[in-house]
Amino acid sequence: MSNKYEKAEDILAHEGDEYEKYYGAVIPPIFQNSLFVTPSEGNGIPEHDYVYTRCTNPTIEAVEKKLAALENGEDALCFSSGMAAISSSMLYFIEKDCHVIAPKSIYGPARTLLKEYFPRKFGVKTTFLSEEEMEKLEEYITDRTKLIYLESPSTAVFSLQDLEHIGKIARKHGIGTVIDNTYATSLYQHPMEYGIDISVHTASKYLSGHSDIVAGALISSKEICQNIRYGERANLGGCIDPHQAWLMLRGMRTMKLRLEQHAKNALAVAEYLQSHPCVGQVFYPGLKQGRQKELIEKYLKGFNGLFSFTIRGTREQAECFLDSLKVFLRGCSWGGFESLAIPFTVGTPKEYNEEIGCPANLIRLHVGIENADTLIADLEQAFHKIQEMN
Repeated sequence: MSNKYEKAEDILAHEGDEYEKYYGAVIPPIFQNSLFVTPSEGNGIPEHDYVYTRCTNPTIEAVEKKLAALENGEDALCFSSGMAAISSSMLYFIEKDCHVIAPKSIYGPARTLLKEYFPRKFGVKTTFLSEEEMEKLEEYITDRTKLIYLESPSTAVFSLQDLEHIGKIARKHGIGTVIDNTYATSLYQHPMEYGIDISVHTASKYLSGHSDIVAGALISSKEICQNIRYGERANLGGCIDPHQAWLMLRGMRTMKLRLEQHAKNALAVAEYLQSHPCVGQVFYPGLKQGRQKELIEKYLKGFNGLFSFTIRGTREQAECFLDSLKVFLRGCSWGGFESLAIPFTVGTPKEYNEEIGCPANLIRLHVGIENADTLIADLEQAFHKIQEMN
């Protein structure tokens, strides 16, 4: 998809807005309609390519143009949720009784789709690999492997996969590739430059940034997008609503500024946690540490506010810590302005933790755009509570 702008800030501010088309309106209008009637000589309606909002709509198209330009893709599609984008992308590649490969620590609902729903409905089998096993990916490919599903950085422990290496292997074997790129966003990672077919996003997170919509998106080639637009998205009905698309468009305009503040706060909080005696491990790519430092520097152009850490102590102490937080709210989502905390593996069985590739007593934080000192003070008072339990 050709675009007028090259710099991310300019794309976010102007790409797809088409001022000349909408009478100079600085914000594109919301086309909150289902139907577009056909032009004819009698009705005087000008030529256009729109028929029905389930397939195409000018407001939705404006967001899609911005997304495609931002991630150097040819085209993009918006969906009613992140899972609608993920499931449509998977369904584009899978077939009955096929085989899929995915990392262990992927987004929970995506894992459920691969582990439970697809096997029950279509006989699809998925091999879930650890971080170390992903490095030997080719050993797990079979003649039935149709999809390699990635999430890099992955959920909870934020491990990266070598996208360029995987892209080459997938193309060698004629296997489709999909990556959940929600964490890195279209600003900080461009998977298609490394041979990945489809990049998907839960747009409810940083693309929107205000915790007020549920939406999804994918970026890919023009051919794949066209097939999914009139295939999986049209037939399953997962297209985003025009008003949600307009809110997403609004959120994207400030995305770069928001992410810079999230990342600044998160680094301060992560460094504080690293030195605290009550903390075991901190999992934050922004620290650029550990065995994956090379992959972080190769693939990620920036960072955000989401990371996790382990409590050095008992389950009861971890629960006390969470219950004592006042500024960090208890919530499962992330990507909005607010700071959040969830007990990712606090109190979960050892077998489950091994299955999803996460350590025990793991707490996930989303560091919002509040004052960093306020957030650190909140964590500090919560740590005092668990230290009193000793």
